[in-house]
Amino acid sequence: MHPRFAPVLFGLIVSGLMSFIVSGIATFRAFGFDPGVLQLWLQSWLVAWAVAFPTILVVAPLARKLVARLVRQPAQ
Repeated sequence: MHPRFAPVLFGLIVSGLMSFIVSGIATFRAFGFDPGVLQLWLQSWLVAWAVAFPTILVVAPLARKLVARLVRQPAQ
């Protein structure tokens, strides 16, 4: 894969993992260890990922700028 796609690939992976974890926690908290909870979790995850991926593509550059302002640059 060409390096110019690295930010998009990063966003895809991070949004997938984070939405998977957060939707899993929310689903198990709401329904417990019900027999159908895995299917509910996967459905919730797909919806969450569909929102999280484009969101992270928009928010990540803003977060990088904010971090750059908050972090002191090393003296040269």
